[in-house]
Amino acid sequence: MYIYLPIAEVSVNLIILFGMGGAVGILSGMFGVGGGFLMTPLLIFYGIPPIVAVATEANQIVASSISGVVAHWRRKAVDFKMGTILLMGGIIGSFLGIKLFAILKNIGQIDLIISIAYVLLLGAIGSLIFVEGISSILNTRNDKAPHARKRKDRTWAHTLPFRVRFKKSGLYISVIPPIVIGIFVGILASIMGVGGGFVMVPAMIYLLRMPTNIVIGTSLFQIIFVTSLVTILHAYQNQTVDVMLAIILMSGGVVGAQIGAFLGHKLKAEQLRFLLGVLILTVCAKMMIELVAEPQNIYVIADVF
Repeated sequence: MYIYLPIAEVSVNLIILFGMGGAVGILSGMFGVGGGFLMTPLLIFYGIPPIVAVATEANQIVASSISGVVAHWRRKAVDFKMGTILLMGGIIGSFLGIKLFAILKNIGQIDLIISIAYVLLLGAIGSLIFVEGISSILNTRNDKAPHARKRKDRTWAHTLPFRVRFKKSGLYISVIPPIVIGIFVGILASIMGVGGGFVMVPAMIYLLRMPTNIVIGTSLFQIIFVTSLVTILHAYQNQTVDVMLAIILMSGGVVGAQIGAFLGHKLKAEQLRFLLGVLILTVCAKMMIELVAEPQNIYVIADVF
């Protein structure tokens, strides 16, 4: 069944898009990521213009994140205080990112920047998570305590001023690192159409030393509001949000997020990190191939006399 998307100006298969939304929703519930790091490239591969894919995917992330947060909240695995601090930074970053997006769009370089940004960020972060996940699994099998589990180790983030106690996470740290993380995630959400969970989750685990089970729900809580703001800003300033596409993706995402939250609580923390690393590296490899491969249709400008 095919339908026409008015903003993207392409015809798409309804069942395929619904399935893509459901798959990304499962990832959202399992890993605490909005899923945009996977959905945005998939939409681009499917033929959706990058600027429409970025703006519309931010909308879809809202629905799957809300569904995921509800599931984790029922299990008492959301630190709302930490999520609010992250959100403060996310709002600032969203406005900065939208402004940068508009500048790049006006000079005609936004498509290239989106692709390069995905390759660089996904490659770096995916590699770190994959290696750490493998190390944790091996240490567990050898009955060794992984170093990453020592949450009480102090880092530079714990020595900064303006410290606040986060009872749910068992932390007493400065609010500066969470705000900086939020700003960075807000910029990513605006430019790349992602919730930023693939950056925020590792940062919260390894930098802030939050428990993995609390990180997932807290990440989704912050993602809800940042991506909502990004969607509104894109619709108002860039007019690149395709409502029809968003509704289809949201429908699949809500169902998938509930399934993902259930599966996430069935797997061990090191297994979750390993699987997330594999997914990120897979998407990175595909984006890199698309970036360097010779296009099927090559356009040239020739002089005709």
